[in-house]
Amino acid sequence: MKITRSGGRSVPGPEDWFTGTVWIDGVRNPDGPGSAGCGHVRFAPGARTAWHRHPRGQTLYVTDGIGRVARRGGPVEEILPGDVVHIDPDEEHWHGASPDRFMAHVALQQADDHGEVVTWLEHVTDADYRGS
Repeated sequence: MKITRSGGRSVPGPEDWFTGTVWIDGVRNPDGPGSAGCGHVRFAPGARTAWHRHPRGQTLYVTDGIGRVARRGGPVEEILPGDVVHIDPDEEHWHGASPDRFMAHVALQQADDHGEVVTWLEHVTDADYRGS
């Protein structure tokens, strides 16, 4: 058993990865191939990730607010507290807050054999965000 005591800081989401105001609380960094990474991510209204993919997929657990999620070529879906979203390995997608509400989720992803958990792509356009 390993207990990691609280004491970390909330950090702003990097502009290369997000549009809008986003704060990240790291829960667990992967410490090698096959290990899990986890973060609690808070999005201001209208904020969202860039397009991205995870080599071993991702699971989101919505903790607060109203959000949106979409996969490349698919519709924009609303997500609510308690919803669990499973994203398949290498599925290009984005997620974030609705236009008028904050949203927070816990994001879980597993490192691949090279220790990688995510590949970031281009920013989501306003048209993609609206689903138009």
